[in-house]
Amino acid sequence: MIITQIYTNCLAQGAYYIESNGEVAIVDPLREVQDYIDRAAKNNASIKYIFETHFHADFVSGHVTLAQKTGAKIVYGPKATTNFEAIIATDNQVFKIGDITITILHTPGHTLESSCLLLKDENGIDHALFSGDTLFLGDVGRPDLAQKGDFSEQDLAGFLYDSLRNKVMVLADDVIVYPAHGAGSACGKNLSKETVGTIGNQKETNYALRAGMTKNEFVAEVTNGLLPPPAYFPLNVKLNKEGYQDVEEVIKKSAKPLTVEQFELIANETGAVILDVRHQTDFVKGFVPQAIFIGIDGGFAPWVGALIKDTNQSILLVTPEGREEDTIRRLSRVGFDNVLGYLEGSFNAWKKAGKEIDLLPTVSAQFLEDKITENVLVFDVRKPGEYESDHMNVAENTPLDFLNDHISEFPTHEAFYLHCAGGYRSVIAASILKARGFHNVIDVAGGYAAIRKTSIERTTAVCPSTIK
Repeated sequence: MIITQIYTNCLAQGAYYIESNGEVAIVDPLREVQDYIDRAAKNNASIKYIFETHFHADFVSGHVTLAQKTGAKIVYGPKATTNFEAIIATDNQVFKIGDITITILHTPGHTLESSCLLLKDENGIDHALFSGDTLFLGDVGRPDLAQKGDFSEQDLAGFLYDSLRNKVMVLADDVIVYPAHGAGSACGKNLSKETVGTIGNQKETNYALRAGMTKNEFVAEVTNGLLPPPAYFPLNVKLNKEGYQDVEEVIKKSAKPLTVEQFELIANETGAVILDVRHQTDFVKGFVPQAIFIGIDGGFAPWVGALIKDTNQSILLVTPEGREEDTIRRLSRVGFDNVLGYLEGSFNAWKKAGKEIDLLPTVSAQFLEDKITENVLVFDVRKPGEYESDHMNVAENTPLDFLNDHISEFPTHEAFYLHCAGGYRSVIAASILKARGFHNVIDVAGGYAAIRKTSIERTTAVCPSTIK
């Protein structure tokens, strides 16, 4: 038996390759599927089943393409409905893969069709649980993302409580837990950085599996502090339910090199978003006017989804040379398939053509320290939890995730400073503000990591356990 976790950091997502005696099951595959096909071919194995733990909201899965390329059967849990051929399993239905079996455990709560997959080894012993978004390490799936219909998030949280206690917590402590996501995913509130655990460990450390916890307590804790989900989530659910174009076809269509003149003409005629994915240190030194920065080497795809929102939005790319197809591929992971082309020669071509450029003023934390005695305006674009744990006394919290909700708070003429944790998110925020006409924005290089090294006055939250 082979179990391989294939983890994609930029999505904080785990897909799984399971093989036994020449037969393979894939769990929650990425949209680009060739890796799974190649793994099976290398081992002279065939892909028999593609299991989806639920309709994913944060990425476009690869089930449709993989089934078309291999003839494998797509399997969902109870309550799922699709526009393509799939097995809609019943609760406790068993699927055989070589010498092992996978049992569908219907665990509604995160979504109505959410299911966990219990793998039994060659001896029929419970070995591993592929827990999808029902159970994470340190957390559980948020109950506010489903197409709820007649059910509230409190109802779904109640379903999740029952699912966990009746289907998951009854398993042996040594059963391995393989979740669909880790830290950085928006599908939960406080996911662990670890990506593999055990049932026993989760019973001891996961707040939602606390012994003696009542359903009312669970519902209150699971629903408390939920930030609004990214706007692109329902669009990804729709693609996962209805189907989508093969990513290789998307790349062929989108990977069009454009001259400076073509790039400029298309931008003017279509209203496409100019998306610059170079490193932030390159972007601040010069960029195409109106371009939005979201760096390819950060949490790229989720930030595109959260900030551009509409998956049908047309996009023009400015990328590091050689990263064009990689960028298109990563955009497709969250359903953004409408790329019109990329600037051939990257930003250097734009400069050499003598075109107008824009700059983002940047200062050091030490410069800000010298200015802090004056009446300066500072905005912290980190998440609320980051801000509450430690922040500059003078800073206002305007989280990048919800920047549009804070636009009226930024001054239109007076200079103001932005910072995040390390410099990535603040440049994203600054680029959006500049595109909106806020040319008085200044980025603090190095973010809060650099600010902590100064004597700027800060407020740090005190952990209750340390209070005497």
